[in-house]
Amino acid sequence: MRHQVVIIGAGPSGLLLGALLHQAGIDTLILEQRSPDYVLSRIRAGVLEQGTVNLLRRVGAGARLDREGLVHEGFAINFAGEALRIDLKALTGGSSVTVYGQTEVTRDLMALRVASGAPTIYDAEAVTIHDFDRDTPRVSFVQDGQHREIACDIIAGCDGFHGVSRASVPETALRTFERVYPFGWLGVLADVPPCAHELIYAGHDRGFALCSMRSMTRSRYYIQCRLDETPESWPDTLFWDELRRRLDPEAAARVVPGPAIEKSVAPLRSFVAEPLRFGRLFLAGDAAHIVPPTGAKGLNLAASDVHYLSEALIAFFGEGTASALDTYSARALDRIWKAERFSWWMTTLLHRFETSSPFERRMQDAEFAYLRISQHARATVAENYVGLPF
Repeated sequence: MRHQVVIIGAGPSGLLLGALLHQAGIDTLILEQRSPDYVLSRIRAGVLEQGTVNLLRRVGAGARLDREGLVHEGFAINFAGEALRIDLKALTGGSSVTVYGQTEVTRDLMALRVASGAPTIYDAEAVTIHDFDRDTPRVSFVQDGQHREIACDIIAGCDGFHGVSRASVPETALRTFERVYPFGWLGVLADVPPCAHELIYAGHDRGFALCSMRSMTRSRYYIQCRLDETPESWPDTLFWDELRRRLDPEAAARVVPGPAIEKSVAPLRSFVAEPLRFGRLFLAGDAAHIVPPTGAKGLNLAASDVHYLSEALIAFFGEGTASALDTYSARALDRIWKAERFSWWMTTLLHRFETSSPFERRMQDAEFAYLRISQHARATVAENYVGLPF
């Protein structure tokens, strides 16, 4: 087989890149090691920046998003029982975010891919990248017991943190930066109405909590927990009681408990790989970086990577110029580090660190106190939350 671009990974970043390139007339194959059902079973966040929404609309995957997505013009930071609303629209000159689950984004992009007729291969085993340091890269894999190989011009590694793409790069060519946080998030998905019409991020002596939603009848709640805890450690009743303790009294009173339809513990880390280009291999999305979910940046950062990479590849195939490929890594990393900073800041402000000194806890108090009195500080938070331009 031969294709112009082989995209490894059929998550939202790989599917969105495939849609943008297909729209530009570039021949792509998406190669995924898992099944479609497995890909859709991964529960992820769902706060979309306007830039991400615009990209989905641009490729024709925005119809259901526009019907079912919930536009939010603000969110609340709840600290030590006191609530502070961040008015996104007023503080940014009209910007907002849209709540729409990442699983639904993936589902829409999958349907778009099928409708386009562009090929996707699922359940590909033993995926291996070859000769990406030359002008004739290849990707081999096993399907139904048969060894297959694809020749291509470009390989796009969109296969996540544990994927084969970044792992194929020699250690001497790659520099990584990482912060692993000493806690996780216990997440519960339940078919109950949300306790507020906007998201609530809560910092409390007992730990962080987040009140989110997928719709007006399905809620997603999180609480900070220890890394050694499991979903089985938290029966539903215990979870709902603990969530209420970490919220202000008004929000706590509005929490409607219900049976969990999904419950999981996710570790938190900040991670960046540099550079993002290795010859004809390009990294994007979680293959290149991880952010703690506190800042709602993971999917949105993948979308901006894909925007920059699609521009570079369209110029390369359409105009025969490699200059855009040469600048992809620097352009993407500039925005990545800014999003990493914001996610780190939100995580540091709102979580309880067992190793924090009394001074560090006072710094958290002072940070929130400053947000409360300074419109400029709140505007900085709002500008980052709705997404920096790309």
